[in-house]
Amino acid sequence: MKITRIETFLVPPRWLMCRVETDEGVVGWGEPVVEGRAETVRAAVGELSDLLLGQDPRPVEHHWQRLTKAAFYRGGPVLSSAVAGLDQALWDIAGKSLGVPVHRLLGGPVRDKVRVYGWVGGDDPAELADAVAARVESGLTAVKMNAAGVVGRSATVREIDAIVGRLAGVREVLGPDRDVAVDFHGRFNAATARRVLPLLEPLRPMFAEEPVLPEYGHLLADVVRSSPVPIATGERLFGRSEFLPALQAGIAVAQPDLSHAGGISEVRRIASLAETYDALLAPHCPLGPLALAASLQVAFATPNFLIQEQSMGIHYNRDAELLDYVLDADAFAFPDGHIHRTEAPGLGVEVDEDAVRRADRTGHRWRPPVWSHDDGSFAEW
Repeated sequence: MKITRIETFLVPPRWLMCRVETDEGVVGWGEPVVEGRAETVRAAVGELSDLLLGQDPRPVEHHWQRLTKAAFYRGGPVLSSAVAGLDQALWDIAGKSLGVPVHRLLGGPVRDKVRVYGWVGGDDPAELADAVAARVESGLTAVKMNAAGVVGRSATVREIDAIVGRLAGVREVLGPDRDVAVDFHGRFNAATARRVLPLLEPLRPMFAEEPVLPEYGHLLADVVRSSPVPIATGERLFGRSEFLPALQAGIAVAQPDLSHAGGISEVRRIASLAETYDALLAPHCPLGPLALAASLQVAFATPNFLIQEQSMGIHYNRDAELLDYVLDADAFAFPDGHIHRTEAPGLGVEVDEDAVRRADRTGHRWRPPVWSHDDGSFAEW
């Protein structure tokens, strides 16, 4: 079996997909994307394709080593995301060629179903209660919200009180039998995070995500020590070497993204590393169907898995939805707040190739918002 063609597709609302074709008719799909930098990642996939065309796709680890190391300059979000999507596609081919799901190739399943959560926003609290109620009605047992919208790096008393009040309102809707996670999105400085986190503990959030920006990882241990709330981070970390200091700092939940952190191959290793620190895995995934499918395959085979993010109904999905690009929507059904394991081969999802090709003709130029404080200075989004 040889790889004969590699294609990429820029599809709304903000995703990039890749298709890896072989001379035996087996096709693998992946999702290499950095949100807001999809065209850049597309170019990187094109460059990396030189290492794969004409090769047997099945020695996945061999290819991962070459894709990540052969160009001398390594890592970073763009290259790691390009590798991630290609890695997903190679695992998809490996599973399909053997007629088994990827989780069988990772050592076999350790669970029958994967708990998932959905986004409810939080930047604007006006409709937050209704959004939470809608997620509960859909069958979810857990949600995630932003702690705040535009907020000062050193938050005021009013801003801090608003954060606590917003979470209290969500907890009231959820009751004691469902969970809420709070995403700080790196919007506060470490001092504000240390002040806010103890105030949230009575509302029992499942975890607080990214309390400091990744470039301030050297301050993470102080934040962890000050917090009675479990700390999660990792969506902007791209490999084991970057997760190691965060785990040593004492985070409770590692959040690598299957489309950013080197794909299935590297996230599987990050999960094992996290297990040695008694940390749980909750992959970041506000993305499309292939990123979610890859995440689920890892989740089914990972002992220290906690919960899976998914983007159905997320506020970013204005021009298209996750299910618009698949033929088997039931693969992502969560009637009891869980996606149940199947034995479908490869990544376990059938792509609607016609829909993907049509969408690529339109493409997208999604960019993240650029926020400012009242004084005109840059604000973290």
